[in-house]
Formats: sequence, structure tokens, C-alpha cells
Amino acid sequence: MASAPPLKPKERQFLLRIVQPGLAGLMDGSVSTLAPIFATAFATHQSRTVFLIGAASAVGAGISMAFSEGLSDDGQLTGRGKPMVRGLVTGGMTFMGGFLHTLPFLLPSVDQALILAYFVVGLELVAIAWIRYRYFATNFLVSFLQVVVGGALVFLAGVLIGSS
Repeated sequence: MASAPPLKPKERQFLLRIVQPGLAGLMDGSVSTLAPIFATAFATHQSRTVFLIGAASAVGAGISMAFSEGLSDDGQLTGRGKPMVRGLVTGGMTFMGGFLHTLPFLLPSVDQALILAYFVVGLELVAIAWIRYRYFATNFLVSFLQVVVGGALVFLAGVLIGSS
């Protein structure tokens, strides 16, 4: 794996204060909300119910991650910047990651919504892999496979629980 070139101080600050917290939030929101959303879809076959569960999961995860990141350190020791900014970035990206694949369930047909949600989840995983590639010098294909494996495990848990 190629190492990243040395960063200028402003680039390092941007990476530590915006990109890393945002990526953590996007990854958490995109993956952690899969199980409740798809479990609900397979258990109820009702798009409105799935949408409500997905929205609640995205909002709850966003709030939780915002507090978690904001309270994890004051930024002085680590140089990671202001806790409120990191919390807002992490929480906002967590919400976005969970809410994007919830939106298809505004469609009345759960079958159509599932197809669109699968596509949206795929785009989220590609975005995560690209951010890791772009900012952390991670091999894109390796990163994509890692993210897909994690997402697949959570998705399968949701499907198995929802189908039982």
C-alpha cells in the first residue's frame, strides 16, 4: 500500500477536524442503520413503516454520534479542533448516511423502494471507499471490499431478523 505524501499543517487540520469525523459519521450512518431498515422492510412489507424506522434510526444515530465525537476529547491534546465542530460534522454525516437509503421508502411500493435503497447503499459504499482512497491513501478496491463486507454483515443481520 502506498503511503500518503506528507501533509501541510492546514491539510492535516482539515483531515483531522473535518474529513476523519465526517468519514466516521458517514460510515456509521450508512452501515449501522441497515439492520433496522431492512429488518423492518422484510418484517412488515410497509414502506411508510420502514421510512419511519429509518428516519428514527438516522436521527438517533446522528445525535448519538454527535455527542460521542463532541465529548470524546476537547481537541487540545489531539489537535483535532473544536469538539462542537467535530460533533456537528460527525452527527450530520451520520444522519446523512442513514437517511439517504431511507428516502426510497417514501415510495408506496416496498419492492420498488428496496431496489432503489440497494442502489443508494451501493453509492454510499463507493463514496466511503473513495474518501478513504482520496484522503487516507487506502487502495480503492481494498477499501471498497472492506466496506462492503461490513455492510453486508449488517444487511444480512437485518434480513435474517426481519424474515424470522
